[in-house]
Amino acid sequence: MPMHILWFVIMVFFVIVEIGTMNLTSIWFALGSLAAFFVALFGGSFQWQIILFVAVSGVTLAFTRPFVKRFLDVPRKATNADRVYSMVGTVTEEINNAQSTGTVKVGGKLWTARSMTGEVLKVGTYVRPQAIEGVKLIVIPISENQ
Repeated sequence: MPMHILWFVIMVFFVIVEIGTMNLTSIWFALGSLAAFFVALFGGSFQWQIILFVAVSGVTLAFTRPFVKRFLDVPRKATNADRVYSMVGTVTEEINNAQSTGTVKVGGKLWTARSMTGEVLKVGTYVRPQAIEGVKLIVIPISENQ
């Protein structure tokens, strides 16, 4: 098989991988393969094909990845669930892990709750959310001056 056809097949492979992932994982190698394809097409040696493949792939990777990554990285936005970590809640139904009971009100919403420390928390106790497990809020008691 002529080398220019092999480079074309390699380039098509990298393009298919890129289309399949849409994650900028192989587009640089597709461009390197394209460069090697042209060198092979015009009779360049195998050494020059490899050198050009590595050079073009490396240069395009080095110069475009940071630029493109900046536009593809979407800043993470806090969800409603994430916001409860900075809030203080109030126990509205006694939290008892052994009996699987407990509800807290945080940010105007009621959550099923469990105590992180395992202690029973009475109605009216102020709590701070520490984790979310499924639909349960895991809380710790806080004193009134915290």
